[in-house]
Amino acid sequence: MPDSPRYKNPAVKQLADQQVRFSPVPVRVEQIERAERLLVEVDRHQLYDYPELCERITKFRSDKYPDLEIAGDDLLHDLRCFIEDLSKSAHLDLDKSPEPVLTVQDISERFNVSTRTVRRWRDRGLANRLYRSGKRLRVGFPESVVERFAEARGERIDRSAKFSQLSEADRELIIRRARRLARYGASLTEVTARVAKKTGRAQETIRYTVKQFDERYPESAVFPNRPVTLTDEDRRNIFRAIRGGASATRLAERYGRTRSSIYRIATEHRVKTLLNQAIEFMPSDEFAEPEADEQILNTDIELDLPDHSDLDPSSEIPAYLADLYVTPLLTREQEQFLFRKMNYLKFKAAAIRDALPASRQKSEDMDHLEQLLEQSLDVKNILIRCNLRLVVSIARKHRRSSSNFFEMVSDGNMVLIRAIEKFDYSRGNKFSTYATWAVMRSYARSIPAEGVQLDRFRTGSESLISDETDDRSTVREDERRANRQLETIESILDQLTEREQEAISLRFALQGLRKPMTLEQIGERLGVSRERTRQIINTGLEKLRAIADEAGMELPAE
Repeated sequence: MPDSPRYKNPAVKQLADQQVRFSPVPVRVEQIERAERLLVEVDRHQLYDYPELCERITKFRSDKYPDLEIAGDDLLHDLRCFIEDLSKSAHLDLDKSPEPVLTVQDISERFNVSTRTVRRWRDRGLANRLYRSGKRLRVGFPESVVERFAEARGERIDRSAKFSQLSEADRELIIRRARRLARYGASLTEVTARVAKKTGRAQETIRYTVKQFDERYPESAVFPNRPVTLTDEDRRNIFRAIRGGASATRLAERYGRTRSSIYRIATEHRVKTLLNQAIEFMPSDEFAEPEADEQILNTDIELDLPDHSDLDPSSEIPAYLADLYVTPLLTREQEQFLFRKMNYLKFKAAAIRDALPASRQKSEDMDHLEQLLEQSLDVKNILIRCNLRLVVSIARKHRRSSSNFFEMVSDGNMVLIRAIEKFDYSRGNKFSTYATWAVMRSYARSIPAEGVQLDRFRTGSESLISDETDDRSTVREDERRANRQLETIESILDQLTEREQEAISLRFALQGLRKPMTLEQIGERLGVSRERTRQIINTGLEKLRAIADEAGMELPAE
């Protein structure tokens, strides 16, 4: 999976990039100071207007995103990133700083707290800059920034200092009293409040002490059945289960949560998925027309997509591929209609998503966004179905005895799906022409046995697409030969590394696997790219060929 973006709101990142690129260093330093003053004022539970924030930092009120509101929690994070990026680009020299610069350790000693606590303060408004010291970058806290934070967050600092001063006897007393109350059925919230009142400690100190003890000693935990932190996979499974009609009560029992929290987790995951989903479409001027909905969505065209067909597929096509011939090919008019509708639905979905506020999304907006994406997917599936046999036709024409025909079809289908997403229908070209070149270009890279003919394709020669016949062996001979080759591989496979064994087994459906995987699927399994997967397989096959040559065995070419 791709790494998460560093900034939580892209508008703040865009502002930082603009200042780094275009603002002089003295101006950037002034903006850093304004951002530092703003940071300690941010309340994590409030919303902030982006134009006002921009004006506070740059002295210029931006016209971009006039309705954008940023949640305080996100703003605390993004302002810190903003300060770090601008200070890094300004090349601030640590030795030439006009005021003392403190380290994390300095602040820890000054306020009698742990360094871990200081790092948590950075997420609550304590700004740090990046200074150059020799050839290295160092995190530093200007004296004025630390004093401003101490003045604004004095209560938090006092609580943290009290927690850091807990002795071992203090911790034992807290755990003992918490355990006694828990035995009588008190919840963590009740225990926290009562023990804090009894000991004169902050509730945060009590809660953290109990939580830390339970994590360190689970066999004697104060709250042994306290819900554990849910992973991203847990949240995804909860969302899928709720969407599938599962009982929220059973999910609550399984994950140690309340029914309301299960629904909340499912909703949060849904929002996160929709907001982070990439929406790619081919833009068109007609999408901005006032009558676009009427002309594109409310206009229909008849598509002849029967469930059965009298078409007779070629005898060379296996039975399960014959179903592809049930769906007829599209006319140019039908293609134009479907591609325009699919891209317009994505255009509308992207517009709705971009207009959503940073928080407090309305369920009706989420429903509308999801509905548009599902409708665009339905149209895309029609386009895929109507062009699948084109891939089969190309794969049949360029198959070699050493090539796995079904892998070629699988790889070609992946290329077809991507071609549908990238096809610009507004140019008036026939999609089959575009898709043919895309699939053939993929085969030219992935099937070395194609030799000279595919080399000619790489040069752009259209003489590649011909009706010439070849002298390939029959299907049965190919199958027998393939079986012999796979048996040979399995007999000497254990002489490879574990990664090479796994990659080759998945690629050729060895060791009891039902069907071979594509390079993309294997790459996802191994956590590497498609090209790296190919290299691993080729390396393994080269080792196997060296072994097989000595015994006079025959192996397939990758």
